Amino acid sequence: MKIAVAGTGYVGLSLSVLLSQHNEVKAVDVIKEKVDMINNHISPIKDEYIEKYLKEKKLNLVATLDGESAYKDADFVIISTPTNYDPKLNFFDTHFVEQVIELVLKVNPDAIMIIKSTIPVGYTKSINEKYHTHNILFSPEFLRESKALYDNLYPSRIVVGIPSKEEYLVKSAHKFASLLQEGAIEENIPTLFMNTTEAEAVKLFANTYLALRVAYFNELDTYAESKGLSTKSIIDGVCLDPRIGTQYNNPSFGYGGYCLPKDTKQLKANFANVPENLISAIVASNSTRKDFIAEEVLKKAGFYGKDDNLGDGGIPGKKVIIGVYRLTMKSNSDNFRQSSIQGVMKRIRAKGADIVIYEPTLDENEFFGNKVIKDFSEFKEMSNAIIANRYDKSLDDVKDKVYTRDLFGRD
Repeated sequence: MKIAVAGTGYVGLSLSVLLSQHNEVKAVDVIKEKVDMINNHISPIKDEYIEKYLKEKKLNLVATLDGESAYKDADFVIISTPTNYDPKLNFFDTHFVEQVIELVLKVNPDAIMIIKSTIPVGYTKSINEKYHTHNILFSPEFLRESKALYDNLYPSRIVVGIPSKEEYLVKSAHKFASLLQEGAIEENIPTLFMNTTEAEAVKLFANTYLALRVAYFNELDTYAESKGLSTKSIIDGVCLDPRIGTQYNNPSFGYGGYCLPKDTKQLKANFANVPENLISAIVASNSTRKDFIAEEVLKKAGFYGKDDNLGDGGIPGKKVIIGVYRLTMKSNSDNFRQSSIQGVMKRIRAKGADIVIYEPTLDENEFFGNKVIKDFSEFKEMSNAIIANRYDKSLDDVKDKVYTRDLFGRD
């Protein structure tokens, strides 16, 4: 099969690698550096399995800037372009998705398109109607950052949404699912077929449940911290119940990353005119958690407000500096889009404290007006308190300065 993949982020590149084991795949991106890296068997994103497969496997994969040539002879076009949440519109920004659809319809109107980007519930149905086609399917992805290819090789399930029951669409959906199964190592993968709107709902409700888990254990931690109790003891006791389990139970500064913040907000928006309390509470809880963390960090540093600006045990005039250890959302990641620690930083800055950042993946000397310190020893020395969403043993020598809620040493 000839397959084109629009977008080479975690979703697009992992699918390109997976499918190019047995098919001819052209990966399309607008960034020349990424295209060149892929064609030189170098992964532009941090993912151990993608890096390994690009170097060691014989893949029929070519990356290109020329979408028109990639789409014109493709049997399937997978759309995995970014869909950032627009807070003004309360809706995902889907214009990159539509740019691809318009180009495909221009050069290859018979191609079957599969949207992998996360989109609002009902979007695929509306976009098929808008462009007077039935050839757009939706298949949600369930991938973890930095483990995207692994999660395609060992998927928990495959879900394909079909816009209508026309025979050729049903066959195309089953064929696409079989391609994903063929590329995977896991066998007997649960595979579900449903209409596109139901498939879109699966994606948003799944991610919102994960956000709920994170928010729940963060609120448990906030309670325990406020009452002087051991969070770990309580979590250990709660999670031994097999109905609850130990996944997603490590406290943090809030859920972050590219998916959970925008997916929860989009689902909340989709609930317009539908009674709900829980979805709104999940979104609000994440903001409340960051407020709490910021206050606790400032207390640890001895900072009591803009006016008195006290530090080092309350010495007047001593400027308080809060060190931020890593901007990344979690360990083994080079991505800090929408990381929860950035929300904490904004709150700390608003109170009037200074911030310095240690982030070795950043080449810049500043990040949103905050100084980036390259020398780790200097960073530790100058910081009155250090916040770390995920702890690292390199901080052991300044452990008394560190504020973290990482109780289990894992994501």
